[in-house]
Amino acid sequence: MQTLRAAALIAALLHGVGCTAAEPAAAQGKRLDERKPEYWRAAGRATVAERGSDARAKNVILFVGDGMGVSTVTAARILAGQLEGGDGEENLLSFETFPQLALSKTYNTNQQTPDSAGTMTAMITGVKTLAGVLSVDGSVRRGDCASSLDASVPSLIELAEDAGLATGVVSTARVTHATPGATFSHTPERDWEVDTGMPAAARAAGCEDIAAQFLSFDHGDGVDLLMGGGRVLFMPEAQDDPEYPFLAGRRADGRDLIAEWQSANPAGHYVWNARQFESIPADDGKVLALFEPSHMKWEADRNGDVGGEPSIAEMTAFAIERLSASETGYVLVVEAGRIDHGHHAANAYRALTDTIALSDAVAVADRMTSGDDTLILVTADHSHTMTIAGYPTRGNPILGLVVSNDRTGTPDAAPMTDVNGRPYTTLGYANGAGYQGRTDTQAEGPKRFGHRFERADGMPRGRSDLTNVDTTSPSYLQEAAIPMGSETHGGEDVAIYARGPGSERVGGVVEQSVIYYVLEAALEDRLDVPSAE
Repeated sequence: MQTLRAAALIAALLHGVGCTAAEPAAAQGKRLDERKPEYWRAAGRATVAERGSDARAKNVILFVGDGMGVSTVTAARILAGQLEGGDGEENLLSFETFPQLALSKTYNTNQQTPDSAGTMTAMITGVKTLAGVLSVDGSVRRGDCASSLDASVPSLIELAEDAGLATGVVSTARVTHATPGATFSHTPERDWEVDTGMPAAARAAGCEDIAAQFLSFDHGDGVDLLMGGGRVLFMPEAQDDPEYPFLAGRRADGRDLIAEWQSANPAGHYVWNARQFESIPADDGKVLALFEPSHMKWEADRNGDVGGEPSIAEMTAFAIERLSASETGYVLVVEAGRIDHGHHAANAYRALTDTIALSDAVAVADRMTSGDDTLILVTADHSHTMTIAGYPTRGNPILGLVVSNDRTGTPDAAPMTDVNGRPYTTLGYANGAGYQGRTDTQAEGPKRFGHRFERADGMPRGRSDLTNVDTTSPSYLQEAAIPMGSETHGGEDVAIYARGPGSERVGGVVEQSVIYYVLEAALEDRLDVPSAE
């Protein structure tokens, strides 16, 4: 009885501050509303209007650090400072100096912890939607072509092209991957990057793969600049890759999309290596650059690439210089896509060095543009499960073993240890490939029960001894609490950093879709925006 009274009291208190749990019918009604683009448009524009700004921008740049959660920013900040000879904690990444800051709620309409497709759709169209779909509203069923044919929502790139602005999309991932793909394609399945990745029924029903949709993009005069990886998805199966002859194209339909693009853009420039990139003439021709068969190299590995490829900072500088020739202004989207891939591999080194590379790209954009006419937003689509913990002393290597302070506040002589006397690192993952229970060389005949390994005597295996392990090695996989083939995304909020005209519209805790409306408001007098009614 007391438990019931306590529950009633808590409910009454929550009601008093407007925090009651929704009634089932009301919750169901809200879910139905969320399937409609108009719901998100009305809510997003209302949120932006509350900021009370009438600022306009000539140009907007959206940087997306894929998977760049707050812990990633913190750890990358410290690593960057330590690489420069400092303690690290006092350092700031370039975008952390921007004057405006907010938190973005990243959930998808059907998923608490999101994926990159639904989150980028929110940022580039202003409409939240399901996980796994690109630039279609929440009425679709994932993987169902027919449900998506009338569910497309326009992206900012499409609206900008219709308005005569110059446009560019840059990514270190495949250009058909979720984040860049959402800028120019509409699909109920993010994995339909190439025709061979689609069911025959979907093609018959009228759906087109993401690579092909770049060719059929019919807004304005087409995207002016597309740079990233994913070359073989544009090539027929009979054609060998120019950089890796043992790889062939992935298209079974026989189409050579690169040749088709060149034919449609005779004044354009297609490049696939660093030498060609550096030789692109300073004219107004469109640019298609596909530097890798799949994703581009991590920054840590880029110098070893066979054909050579530019850094994300170099691609950003090139894009800004080229798009700035437009008198009407431009919209540029830049994704650091491989931060996410580093985390999925439980490889913090590569995730963090790619975050630092993104910071370098933002610094370039900040220097090359004016805060008077160019709005820059830097954010992430979602977080990851990486944590920073263990009471390390000030300046302790962020990738190293935890060395704490003694009771006098002086650094200990040896690393801290767990209850079994084994040292551990500052960085770790809640789940992932770094789980230490996958093998047991000390036990005879280890048995596997589901994802759990046990010793022959039935006792769970302990962590590995990291005493003599170089945890700062670029290929070291941080330990994980739960064994997974691939580490998962995290569901917490991510940060939005902004500077330039209209940046004052960024603040508080907002739905991720509000990012689009901040950009839309900055360009509002030039865009034919979709109605909220």
